[in-house]
Amino acid sequence: MQWRSTLAAVLGLTLAASATAAVAAPDERGSKQPVIGQPRTEHGCARIEKSLPELKEWPKVESQLKGDRKDEARIKEILKGMTLAEKVGQMTQPEIGAITAQDVTTYGFGSVLNGGGSWPNANKKATPQDWLAKADAYWEASKASRTKIPVIWGIDAVHGNNNVYGATVFPHNIGLGAAQDPCLIRDINEATAEQIRATGQDWAFSPTLAVVRDDRWGRTYEGFSEDPRITRAYGFEAIKGLQDNAKKRIGEDGVIATAKHFLGDGGTTGGKDQGVNAATEKEMINIHGQGYYGALAAGAQTVMISFNSWTNDVINEGKVHGSKYVQTGILKEKMGFDGLLVSDWNGIGQVTGCTNASCPQAINAGMDIIMVPNDWKAFIANTVTQVETGVIPLARIDDAVTRILRVKLRAGTFDAPKPSQREHAGEQEALLHKELARKAVRESATLLKNNKRVLPLSKRSKVLVVGKSADNIGNQTGGWTLSWQGTGNSNADFPNGTSILKGIQDALGTANVTFAETADNVDPKNFDAVIAVIGETPYAEGVGDIGKRTLETARLYPKDLEVLDKVSGKGKPVITVYVGGRAMYMNKELNRSDAFVAAWLPGTEGGGIADLLIKGRHNGFQGKLSYSWPRSACQTPLNDPSQDPLFKLGYGLRDWQTGDVGVLDEASPGGTCSGGGGGTATEDLEVFNRTDIAPYRSFIGSPENWGGTEIGPDGQASHAEINVVQSDVNVQQDALKTTWTGTGPGQVYLQSPTGGDLRGYGNANAAIVFDVIVHSAPANRTVISAHCVYPCSAEIDATQAFRGLPIGQKSTVKVSVNCLADKGLDLENVNTPFLVYTDGAFQASFANVRWVPKAGADPDVIPCT
Repeated sequence: MQWRSTLAAVLGLTLAASATAAVAAPDERGSKQPVIGQPRTEHGCARIEKSLPELKEWPKVESQLKGDRKDEARIKEILKGMTLAEKVGQMTQPEIGAITAQDVTTYGFGSVLNGGGSWPNANKKATPQDWLAKADAYWEASKASRTKIPVIWGIDAVHGNNNVYGATVFPHNIGLGAAQDPCLIRDINEATAEQIRATGQDWAFSPTLAVVRDDRWGRTYEGFSEDPRITRAYGFEAIKGLQDNAKKRIGEDGVIATAKHFLGDGGTTGGKDQGVNAATEKEMINIHGQGYYGALAAGAQTVMISFNSWTNDVINEGKVHGSKYVQTGILKEKMGFDGLLVSDWNGIGQVTGCTNASCPQAINAGMDIIMVPNDWKAFIANTVTQVETGVIPLARIDDAVTRILRVKLRAGTFDAPKPSQREHAGEQEALLHKELARKAVRESATLLKNNKRVLPLSKRSKVLVVGKSADNIGNQTGGWTLSWQGTGNSNADFPNGTSILKGIQDALGTANVTFAETADNVDPKNFDAVIAVIGETPYAEGVGDIGKRTLETARLYPKDLEVLDKVSGKGKPVITVYVGGRAMYMNKELNRSDAFVAAWLPGTEGGGIADLLIKGRHNGFQGKLSYSWPRSACQTPLNDPSQDPLFKLGYGLRDWQTGDVGVLDEASPGGTCSGGGGGTATEDLEVFNRTDIAPYRSFIGSPENWGGTEIGPDGQASHAEINVVQSDVNVQQDALKTTWTGTGPGQVYLQSPTGGDLRGYGNANAAIVFDVIVHSAPANRTVISAHCVYPCSAEIDATQAFRGLPIGQKSTVKVSVNCLADKGLDLENVNTPFLVYTDGAFQASFANVRWVPKAGADPDVIPCT
């Protein structure tokens, strides 16, 4: 590496401030293009540098995984013998629930995936042998095809092999970022690769390399940090760990890794999932690109393209799933990436002019594998036709298949036996890495307040434990755990896991620990200390978006503060442990706590938290904030230098430190960060977007229960007359698919416990707007209405409007707010901003329900009848 340092010095580059070695080389235009290779090391792992040099151009990245030079000749021979249909089959990635093994033989799929919450035989408790049997069936089916090209299976192993029953689950990335330990990242990803090998998959859709700029994003916890220095070093070590430090071939202990999501997913305006990143190219290069410089240098073989758009006053790339500049210009040409690009779940369907089953724009842009969970048969037919008619050049198809075959050769899949006969297959110990996970918990938990050094507690302490997350492994593991959203899990679903409560009991003895979740009927004075474990409940992707809600009300359980009020100020120290996926405005909770610990989402080893709370042989608190902590409820984004966070990036106390938090201001704006009341509304009021937007909750009503049955977090509720399940309209599981059975009247609606003042939407162009797919037109009269605490309400007849919409296609519907106000809706007290009622058969999926102040006038709006 010495020659690199010398050349860099000559060219005026400062290697001492660089997380990876960078030199300059002439690009095609003769300008100086930086070249990034291996990072500098510390303790044998990538170093988190004090600063990074500012790059003016996308760098060329030198990958440590070069493969075998003989591979390219072998690829050419294979490619020459393939039909067009077989090539397109290699590019198609269906979901395991939508195919059979015979389909793998017939269509020659290059890869398959399982979505979050998808298991062999739809069995949540599927054993490693069940997973292996499915993997063997797919592998054998691919070997029975004419080409005999082995299929590979991808899985969202984002914090361990988190979809598998009984596997150890590691802390989510936000916690690992607080550990600031790149060696730990390599160890965890090595363990994750073993877990994946144990169940027969080949390919991990991780790590996430988002540099998060706004904590309102529902995927904040998937990012290591708001600091690109951490993300860059971690990206390098995560890939090395997953891919067994491969140089020519990924070894038997490794799997194919994925750098995701390219590009800019963590920088969308307002933290909106799949939204618009308005960054300049300079910001993309120096902020959002950093994780990829580390990951590609380590040899990442696949890159997943992001859902977001890239648009500003100068750049108009739109959805990057369709951007040739992003996929080919930046990644493949400028950065020199020679692996494969894979789309995200139905991501091509969001490109203008495309559907889930047809998108030549994405393939021409550079996409190599297209994730088509359910519409794969139509996609194959459409793509073959598009090549035959010249819409997609055959050369682009050949390039895509070349890349797919290259990755499969480098992964050793051509020469590997079937999954059940590979290294670690079926090994229970490969699924369990409890000590490593517990160590990760200890390193990541961050101490923010410790008045009078109340922590750590004596091993002889008698404690009261309260709070909903103390004995809830589902809450402490978060999203992407067994199910997509991480919901619907109980402690019984984690047979090898330990709750935080159990960890405390193990440390102090069960007799010295009293658990009272809601703190009722207990007196804190009878204990040496109170430990309150509170925070967020699980979510994933856009379901976790806050939107215009505050960082106080995001997904905190409403009774958390009530629990603290019952135990604080009673003469005994209160230690609060926050379990959640982002830095939150928690001034009230901090004020009621003598000590405050951010545990993040620690995974299945809750004993790691107990190790820190109670004196023992461990090193105590080490975590340092990888995200700034807000001082006020609407203080986001926080990485702007003008901001003044409560706790800065890198803050974290050791055991002997108390901090100087003092009494914090508890004033907050209520539920949202946007204006309301009698003024003029300027922003959309979201009511339902993938999930209920607080304070609104979704219900169904019918003669079975006109009082309303709440639709659960799984998007389901059922009466004889009406039932609801989740479905897709814009993105995955963003809609309520509502079926009126025709056996009686029913309604689906969104309601707040109290009325809201929506007079700001009382103008000529304001409308209730929602996206809908009509699956079967209404048989009888159907109305859309809003209520101002029933019987105060107003409605319009939408029967003909729904009947006029194309069946099976997305449409956007608008209802004039003024129309409803003219019919009697009191805008000062609207508690039900959206309701659909009919008494006949009807089926439709409703998504993205909002009140829009400037929605446009007729004829887009349903007639006011």
